[in-house]
Amino acid sequence: MYSYEDRIRAGELYIKLGRRVRPTIRQLGYPTKNSLKGWYNEYEQKLDLPAGYAGRQPKFSQEQKDAAIDHYLAHDRCIAATMRALGYPGRGTLTAWVREAAPEARRAAVGSVGRRRHSGKLMQAGVMELCTREESAQAVANKFGECRPTLYNWKNQLLGRETPASMKRTHPSSPSQERDELERQVESLRREVRQLRL
Repeated sequence: MYSYEDRIRAGELYIKLGRRVRPTIRQLGYPTKNSLKGWYNEYEQKLDLPAGYAGRQPKFSQEQKDAAIDHYLAHDRCIAATMRALGYPGRGTLTAWVREAAPEARRAAVGSVGRRRHSGKLMQAGVMELCTREESAQAVANKFGECRPTLYNWKNQLLGRETPASMKRTHPSSPSQERDELERQVESLRREVRQLRL
C-alpha cells in the first residue's frame, strides 16, 4: 500500500520518462506495471489521485457469506456439499469463513474428522456387489447407503487398483462383433508370442 505522495511521485516520473514503465519502476523500485498504469489512468481522468487507498470490493456480500456458513453448519458440515448446493465460494474461501465464524467447527471443516468406520463384512459385501453388478455403481452405493466413491475406495482397499475383468462393462453386441473382437485378441496374442520368442 503506497501513500498519496508515493503514487504522485510515480505518476510524475512516469510522465517525465515518456510513459515508459520499466525505467520508472527501475528508478523508484516500486510499483508493479499494472499499478503504475492504473494510477496514471486515474490521474489522467480526474487530474488527481484519491488521498486514501481504495481496496478491491469483496467478491461476496456478507449475506452470501452468512448463507454459506449456515448451509455448511446445517448440512452435515460438508464443504463439498455446500459448494455444490450454493455454487460458490471456492474450498479455500469457505474454509476460511468457517474458521472465522465457528472456530469450534474448524477440525470438521478440513480433513476427515468424523469419518465412519465400516465393518469388514459390509465392505466385502459392497465390493462383491460392485464387481458382480447388473445395475449402475450408483444404485449399488445407494443400496449400501454410501456414496459411489466410497464403494470404489473399498474396492481399492480390498482388491487393489487393478479392475477385475467382471467389473468392466460389456455392452451386448452381435455375434459377428464378438467374433471380430476374439480374432483381434487372438492376433494380439500371436504377436506377443512372436515377440517373446525373439
